[in-house]
Amino acid sequence: MSRAELSNLIETIFTEVQSTREAGQKEYARESNNAFANFERIGGLLHKTREEILMVYLLKHMDGIVSWVEGHKSQREDVTGRITDAITYLCLLWGMTLKDTEQQTMGDEVI
Repeated sequence: MSRAELSNLIETIFTEVQSTREAGQKEYARESNNAFANFERIGGLLHKTREEILMVYLLKHMDGIVSWVEGHKSQREDVTGRITDAITYLCLLWGMTLKDTEQQTMGDEVI
């Protein structure tokens, strides 16, 4: 794969990640203002932090990815779907690391 092809693939992947996150927000968060509502709801029920709940979801997908890497190619969900979900969870975790301030920054860039 060339560098240009990989660059195009990464663009495609992050478009899919954004779509996956938006669909998940509608389905799971239930509150348009709180991207982490489902993690907080379940965390409250299980007395765990939202980050701990996210890790359970992330590790489920990582387990499937590891299985695929180890040769189990016939899975219920395509491995690229699991990878997309894992990237989505990592992006959500990044969001959880940001302080709840009005102006959140990433490096020098305001987000």
